Amino acid sequence: MGRLWTLLTHVHAFSGPVLMLLYPLYASVMAIESPSKLDDEQWLAYWIIYSFLTLAEMVLQAILQWIPLWYTMKLVLVAWLVLPQFRGAAFIYERYVRENVKKYTEGRVHPRHSHHR
Repeated sequence: MGRLWTLLTHVHAFSGPVLMLLYPLYASVMAIESPSKLDDEQWLAYWIIYSFLTLAEMVLQAILQWIPLWYTMKLVLVAWLVLPQFRGAAFIYERYVRENVKKYTEGRVHPRHSHHR
């Protein structure tokens, strides 16, 4: 059982960077290179939410270290965010982030839409 536990511990530790960084980096590059805008939105939304999650984790580190399953819960959340079957990042962006962005930027000119002459 000791070797199996060691293997599972290594797989668990390795799966985080693959799921949270390597796969999203690869998928983001593929999205930029594809003609579809839909996948661009999914991956931009992922990086926004992942950045927020990372910042929140930094601020709450003292509390989170006392939650034994935090890392596993984070892996499950990130899996939901990144896996194409769920498109969790796009869902959270559409449902929560977009409304707040609209609320706080109402009436302001978006830099992408301003015309420089």
